[in-house]
Amino acid sequence: MNRKIYFLLFFIFLAVPNVFGQKFGYVDTQYILNKMPEYKEAQQEIQKVSLGWQDEIKDKQKEIEALYSALKTEEVLLTDAMKQERLTDIKKREQTLKDYQTKVFGYEGMFFLKQKELLQPVQEKVFDAVEKVAVKQKLQVVFDKSGELVIIYTNPVHDYTDYVLEELGLGDKEDTIK
Repeated sequence: MNRKIYFLLFFIFLAVPNVFGQKFGYVDTQYILNKMPEYKEAQQEIQKVSLGWQDEIKDKQKEIEALYSALKTEEVLLTDAMKQERLTDIKKREQTLKDYQTKVFGYEGMFFLKQKELLQPVQEKVFDAVEKVAVKQKLQVVFDKSGELVIIYTNPVHDYTDYVLEELGLGDKEDTIK
């Protein structure tokens, strides 16, 4: 969806609660996630796994560069057939590496799946807490100000982030309720 549609939907959501007397609020899920130890642990694990895959790819790239360098050095001693055979082998290795990169970091690759595996339980915990707060506070709509829908101005009275932190047991007693 483009920004105009999000903007239009946002104002429709603002108008509907006012017309029907419904309440709305917003939370900052990124702020909440950053307060959660589980999220930090998941991020660290994702970073560790990602760096491992990146190092593996770099090592394979170095091997290919070494093969090109060796081919260039020995080029004068090789027949055209031998040169072509080595070049074909190097090209196959390059293609294998590209395929591996796509498998790891491509759309819905291993990295994406690992992120989903580690982050989904944490996100579900936040969404459950948001739902509980929305029910307790009798909110009809809760916006996520850290998401795609950009809020240019908000009245802090509608910020329920601290309630969600409290629901998760992460809020300070004095900061929790506004």
